[in-house]
Formats: sequence, C-alpha cells, structure tokens
Amino acid sequence: MTATDYATTAGDIFVLSDSFIRIKELIDNESSTIDDINDVIILDPALSGTILKLANSSFFNYPGKIDTISKAVLVLGITEVYNLVIAYFTTQAFKSINADQNFLENFWEESVDCALLVKFLGCSLNTPNAERLFILGILHNLGELIIKQISPDKIVECQNKEGSDLPWVIQRDVLGFTFGECGAEMLKLWQLPYNIVSPIRNQDEDRFDLINTESQLLFIAKRITTHQKLLSSKNQEQLLSGIQLSSLGITNELLSTSIEYCNMERLGILAVLNPRAVTIY
Repeated sequence: MTATDYATTAGDIFVLSDSFIRIKELIDNESSTIDDINDVIILDPALSGTILKLANSSFFNYPGKIDTISKAVLVLGITEVYNLVIAYFTTQAFKSINADQNFLENFWEESVDCALLVKFLGCSLNTPNAERLFILGILHNLGELIIKQISPDKIVECQNKEGSDLPWVIQRDVLGFTFGECGAEMLKLWQLPYNIVSPIRNQDEDRFDLINTESQLLFIAKRITTHQKLLSSKNQEQLLSGIQLSSLGITNELLSTSIEYCNMERLGILAVLNPRAVTIY
C-alpha cells in the first residue's frame, strides 16, 4: 500500500464532523463575519469549551478574560481560532482508533511538544504567519495513527528494527514512505490548506534549499522532540546539524529556552486537548 492508499482507507474511519466542514466553509468565504463563525461554533458546547479554555491559557497569555467565542475570534484572530478548531476536531476524529492508552498518551504528548517548540521558535525568530506553526506540530505525525489502525504490525516492525537509522529512515525502509508523507495525504483528503499540508509532507527533507521556512522549523522542532523523547542516548548533532540551525539563526541558548517553555506549557495544553494524557504525570 502507498501513503495515499493508507490515507484513503483511513478516510473512511477517521471522519471530521459536519461542524468542522461548516466552519471551514465560513473561514474560506471572505464575506463571512465573526458572528457567522461564532454562531456555528457555539452549537457545539464541547468545541466552544475547548476553544475558551485554550484561549484563556498561559499559551496565549492574554491579559483579560475571553468569555465568548466572538471575543476569542476578535482577540486571537480567525487563523488562531481555526487552528484550535482543527486541533479539537482532529483529536476527536482519532478517538476511535484501536490503540492502547499508553501509545496514545505518548503520541499526543510528543505532538504537543513538537507544536509548542515549533511555535516558540517561529515566534522568537519573528517568522511570518507564526500563528499556524502550532497546528503543524499537532498534526505532523498523524500518519503514525493511520498506520497503527490499519497495519499495527508495521508499527511494531518500525519500532523493533535494529540498526542506527533514524525513525523516518526506518519508516521509508519498512513502508516505502514516512509517517509525515502519509499524514499529509490524509490532510489533503480533509481539504486542509496547502500551507498546512506541504510542511507536514516535507518535514523530513534535510535539504533546506528545497523547502520553505515553516517546513524547516517543523524539521527542527520534530528532531528536538525525537531527541528528547526517543533518542536521548544519541548526540543531538546526529539529528540536527549546526548548519541547519545557524541557517535560521537558532542558537543553543534559544534551543534550551524553547525546551524549558515546552516543559512549562505541555501539561496545560494536554489537559485541554487530551485530558486522559495528563494521568502520566
């Protein structure tokens, strides 16, 4: 099976709700107003509650209280609220996955870590459109959940394969593609914007001259997360080169600060997006 085959099969299992489709249509329509978006979101109490919890979290650090969806859209902006909507409905879509709780807890923790790191780096470097970097981290590894559902034996093979190869290299050897490439096909079927799909597809491309800044930042954040969570016995230089970091102006001090920020914010984001995951703490 190809990455597209897996995504197509998974598309019949993991389905975004009608509410998401309607919100996406409104956001894509330039004539839509904040009230139009508000009216659809408030019809889903769980979605509304999640957005308000995240909007009032230290992640956004807004000095006042955001107590309505319309205020959240006004204060945070349509793009940020759209990202929160995507994050919410993605976690909901994959709730039906056939996987044990430990696997899912680790998966979402790594996804949140990557999301926090990539946005912190992007904001620190004044990257344009940094507000959408968070959702890239949340979605970057959905391909693993797709393979876990359809071919769990392949996940075991990827995990148990001996050698010094890095995870994305092993994935290509076992599957013929990476989790990132598979996830990108799923997001494409969900009709998410190209500027979200493309960085996720290219997250393992180490030739920075071939990819844009958002893809480069996701590349780096993913590798920091992988080093912290899975490959701490390896030197960081085996995953990231100094040239790749310096090309974006990322110093060792900034890396350390980003990791500290991630450690502080992780629990708050997990508690909203995946409450069961906080039991590991």
